[in-house]
Amino acid sequence: MAAMPTADATLADLGGVGNLDFAEELYRAYQASPHSVAPEWRAWFAALDAPRDEPARVQVGAFPPTAAEHVSNSKQERVDMLVRVYRVRGHVIAKVNPLGGGEDSHPELDLPYFGLSEADLDTPFSAGMLGGEPVMTLREIIAKLRRTYCGAIGVQFMHIDDPESKDWLQGRMESSDNHIALSRDQQVHIFSKLAEAEAFETFLQKKFVGAKRFSLEGAESLIPLIDMALERAAETGVQEVVVGMAHRGRLNVLANIMGKNPSDIFREFEDQDPHSKLGRGDVKYHMGYTSLWRTQAGREVKLQLCFNPSHLEFVGPVAVGRARARQDRRGDAQHKTVMPLLIHGDAAFAGQGVVQELLNMSELSGYRVGGAVHIIVNNQVGFTTPPESSRSSRYCTDVAKMLQAPIFHVNGEHPEGVAQVIDLAIGFREKFRRDVFIDMYCYRRHGHNEGDDPTFTQPVMYQAIRARKSVVDGYLDNLVGLGGLSRKESQEILFRTHQRLEEELAVARTEPKAAKDGPGAAQTASPWKLVRGGPDRDTPEADTAVPGAQLERLAATMTRLPDGFVVHPKLGKLYESRLAATRGEKVLDWGAAEVLAFASLLAEGRDIRLSGQDSGRGTFSHRHAVLHDYQSGARHVPLQHLGVTQGQFNVYDSPLSEAAVLGFDYGYSLDAPEALVLWEAQFGDFANGAQVIIDQFIVSCEDKWNKLSGLVLVLPHGFEGQGPEHSSARLERFLNLAAEDNIQVVNLTTPANLFHCLRRQVLRRVRKPLIMMSPKSLLRHPMATSPMADLATGRFQRVLIDPSVHPMRCSRVLLCSGKVYYDLVDARAQRSAADVALVRVEQLYPLSDVELQQALLAYPAETPVRWVQEEPLNMGAWPTLRHHLGERLFGRFDWRAVARPESASPATGSNAAHKIEQALLMDQAFGG
Repeated sequence: MAAMPTADATLADLGGVGNLDFAEELYRAYQASPHSVAPEWRAWFAALDAPRDEPARVQVGAFPPTAAEHVSNSKQERVDMLVRVYRVRGHVIAKVNPLGGGEDSHPELDLPYFGLSEADLDTPFSAGMLGGEPVMTLREIIAKLRRTYCGAIGVQFMHIDDPESKDWLQGRMESSDNHIALSRDQQVHIFSKLAEAEAFETFLQKKFVGAKRFSLEGAESLIPLIDMALERAAETGVQEVVVGMAHRGRLNVLANIMGKNPSDIFREFEDQDPHSKLGRGDVKYHMGYTSLWRTQAGREVKLQLCFNPSHLEFVGPVAVGRARARQDRRGDAQHKTVMPLLIHGDAAFAGQGVVQELLNMSELSGYRVGGAVHIIVNNQVGFTTPPESSRSSRYCTDVAKMLQAPIFHVNGEHPEGVAQVIDLAIGFREKFRRDVFIDMYCYRRHGHNEGDDPTFTQPVMYQAIRARKSVVDGYLDNLVGLGGLSRKESQEILFRTHQRLEEELAVARTEPKAAKDGPGAAQTASPWKLVRGGPDRDTPEADTAVPGAQLERLAATMTRLPDGFVVHPKLGKLYESRLAATRGEKVLDWGAAEVLAFASLLAEGRDIRLSGQDSGRGTFSHRHAVLHDYQSGARHVPLQHLGVTQGQFNVYDSPLSEAAVLGFDYGYSLDAPEALVLWEAQFGDFANGAQVIIDQFIVSCEDKWNKLSGLVLVLPHGFEGQGPEHSSARLERFLNLAAEDNIQVVNLTTPANLFHCLRRQVLRRVRKPLIMMSPKSLLRHPMATSPMADLATGRFQRVLIDPSVHPMRCSRVLLCSGKVYYDLVDARAQRSAADVALVRVEQLYPLSDVELQQALLAYPAETPVRWVQEEPLNMGAWPTLRHHLGERLFGRFDWRAVARPESASPATGSNAAHKIEQALLMDQAFGG
């Protein structure tokens, strides 16, 4: 017999008898509203709360008998575990695939897995952890969990280690059953955007039969998704959105999100003026666009859709780099005002390694943007390849689990599910400033392109697709059923949409003049109005000299350290040596010239961004832009302490990535034309890990898209016996890519020319990428120095003559570039060949024929001329020089190359063999 209540009986006295947590949940509910609990519990709590002088009317000390048998601690714990497993595994049985075929059950979600059975379904359990009713039956708990995690939305978030962000997501989803309540106006707006998306595609299909457009049909929900993302982002203070996406659905996004006039797109289909595009331009579904978006609340958001080649995911780091540049321009250290929005394909997101590189960068200080919003348009096929052949994981997004970020899988045929996940995604980004992922399951109604027949490889899938209603019709049926929209109203919306497209087509065919960009998009706006592209010869050299006194002051400022800062013993001497060089007491080495170029630009208010592997110190320990306290490890960056009016200097040691980091820095340079932006390879040989960024973006952006970049690629290059992967930055590749003055390629030999070259990169009005073959051994070569006077006067020299040899007494002219010059100087001295002139070509492209011809003018005709290079004959500069300058140099000299024999690999792996080769090279150069 259970004990009668005593005067001091409390719930705590029951902890050993029943489930205390469960009882406390009920008790709180009883205190708020006595009739909210069952009668036997109500009587039991009343007895427990009876006044001290009033005898109890029921037995206490144990739970009411009707509940006690089902609410033991062990069963409640099993229910708690069931709730947790639904949070972890519920996405597996979520109905996210509009084509069906998903799993209906999972063994870890079955009752027996938890030691529960159907007999427990109507038993009440504590449910406070779900954020709703404090007590629910097991049946109600499971129903709520299925609505939240197993409906049109599946969520992966339990991999997140941070309790705050995980609890935030859990609370937002479970309190609403993962459903957003939309007003009628919002529903009609979603329907209108769907209608616009579908009408645009069907219109193109009818008017331009067979033309490639990479249709969005089957994934039309992308348009209202982006629409809602922009509306929601604007509410959080976002003022600019940088969009990166591939070609699938791009035309639809241009028309229905970016605001590009359909008439302009139709003109592109008509291809009315082919002569203006000879040898230049790009296909219509690669083009970018800039416009202003006005939200329904009247806020303005600037939109930038990045140009993109067919290389799919490589636009991701470019777009994120552009967003970071815009944040830095705004002084937005919290990354609140500019948001990257990246739209991916399922096969590409899982298949291309640049995605992982980009995600890995997302939380690093030099590359953080406060979270990119990733939308995966999951067509469930890549060209003709099904998921089981294109990835080893369940989801195309599984690589994203490397981040502390949620992944929302949503059925693209459920626009209101799409609305819920975009609300969660933007809210998560706003609060936690991290990436977020939306995997929108849909399908591709046509093949990879409109001329492709997908039934060759996916016959069953396309039978299911053809039997389906469109997303528009499905959503309309839902709205009509709910009374949110009538058939008549829907027809009016569809009619207006089609009517506008017809009017735009008429304009396209009668007014053949296409606009380049949308409202507010003029690239002439600051800061672009001060720079330009075009031919190199149209822009004069800049005045890059800096008075010696000013350089001395800057050097002195950089030697001042914070109080108590203990500098590394070797570095204290380095900085003192640099200061002495500015006084004229010593000569300047490579590192000193570089740091003075940086300092002088910063003092003039220019910003500098340098990123790359080990860039703070420098691969070869020559830069030391970041000092570390020898005792505490504290950091100090002298170039950040030159004065209050200086520009921003930031140097970042990058992750071990080439493609994504170079893509990011290229993107950054597009929106920072007034800044010096540099990417440095650890060795130039490794730059080919980013070949896509080089080929498809850097060297061709002006020709294809009329986009300018002043990015500097610093590529250590030189044959020094370190093997085939540590010798060559593949100079020949850049020269082979050089045309129409698209890039600049230099291979410098003096610190002074480095100083002027870096300064002219931002002081000249022209903006062209600069490919710099950077030295290694020359960083400390005793001859690779310059006096202070060469920085205080003069300018960049494209060609350096040899004043030590009188032209009339010259027996041979050796043309060269880069580090081999110093090998030739040594060899000339050893051979006492004082009659051999050494002429250096410092800029290999654009090659100044005038300056080179002028340098050779004083030498008698038919003087033997040799081009000397360390690279094999099929590499280096020779193939390009011979192609451009011909077999007879300027009609006056027969010339040929001195080089290593043609080779499939740049260099030998044997240091001893390297020395033999180098000696043979010198013998050949001097006529041996």
